[in-house]
Amino acid sequence: MRTRAKWLLGSLAAVLAVSGGGYAVTAQPQRGDGGREGRTGGLPPATAPVQRGDLGSGLQVEGTLGYAQERKLNAGGPGVLTWVAGEGSAVERDGRLYEVNGRPVRLMYGATPMYRQLKAGDKGEDVKQLKRNLLALGYGTGLDPEDPLFTAGTTTAVKRWQKAHRAAETGEVGKEDVAFASGPQRVRGKDAAVGDEAAPGKPVLTVTGTERIVRFQLDAAKASAAKAGEPVTVRLPGGAAATGKVDSVGGAPPEDRNGGAGGSGGAGGAGGGGGGDKKAKVEVVVTLDKPAEVTAPDQSPVTVALTGETRKGVLSVPVNALLALAGGGFGVQVVEDGRAREVRVELGMFGNGRVEVTGGALKEGMQVGIPKL
Repeated sequence: MRTRAKWLLGSLAAVLAVSGGGYAVTAQPQRGDGGREGRTGGLPPATAPVQRGDLGSGLQVEGTLGYAQERKLNAGGPGVLTWVAGEGSAVERDGRLYEVNGRPVRLMYGATPMYRQLKAGDKGEDVKQLKRNLLALGYGTGLDPEDPLFTAGTTTAVKRWQKAHRAAETGEVGKEDVAFASGPQRVRGKDAAVGDEAAPGKPVLTVTGTERIVRFQLDAAKASAAKAGEPVTVRLPGGAAATGKVDSVGGAPPEDRNGGAGGSGGAGGAGGGGGGDKKAKVEVVVTLDKPAEVTAPDQSPVTVALTGETRKGVLSVPVNALLALAGGGFGVQVVEDGRAREVRVELGMFGNGRVEVTGGALKEGMQVGIPKL
């Protein structure tokens, strides 16, 4: 009972040391025994080996699987909604997002929102975007995508595009025709239904990018546990795992940091952060190495394993092998030749249920006592 009580106290002290916010802790033992090894007559109920290897201070946190760049897509003009893309559907370049009075609003790629009627003589970045899309769709042969001027050739290309969709061949493109976004869009949800009145600035759809990401929150005081570029492992529903890296800590998630993309009347960005929580929170965004291979449903709960700091080639023992020594400090119970002896140790990094230990009497492969589970 006496030995078990010391194990429990030692483990508790170790846990308290970790929860205090540090990943490397050094015990300062009181030298009441002159640094000599103590000896005990009884053997522990179980043992575990002293191991030499890399030890990480990794942290596991709960997160949510989602998509990047969530925002509202607003109507570009007045009328009645006659068709809306379904929830969960992916819309690519030239695909329909919704229809007003039977007139489709189609997706085209670009960072500048569609804010005006584009016609001959106009000049600007939005004109260049339109040209690039017409070229990609095969209607803009001969157009210079770096020329910001809406030329006669641009008018011809627009008419070809309109003819292909059996629309009036005006040679002009308005907010009622096109919504710009940075890439393919996924419909997260509908903000209006068929039959509703649409109006400029009124949300029609909630959309996101199509790449999977993971979001989780950390207390601001622990934000240093996640560093941009750090590799992580994500445990998915069903037990599968995916690798990735920390993309942002407390900043804009991927794609949003470039300004995102406006819908047919502009789009609002998605909020993040702790809101009304008592403790300040920071949002951490993880991008996946192979996002196309992750098929779990949107908003699925996941577990993220952060790598943290790594110590190379250190000796470590299970945390529950620690003893609280009578003279102060920590030790372990080494079992050799059918006998047990206490060895004083100094503690280093904690991670994955183990603790780094240093002590002149410890060697790799030694057996140390642990409470029987």
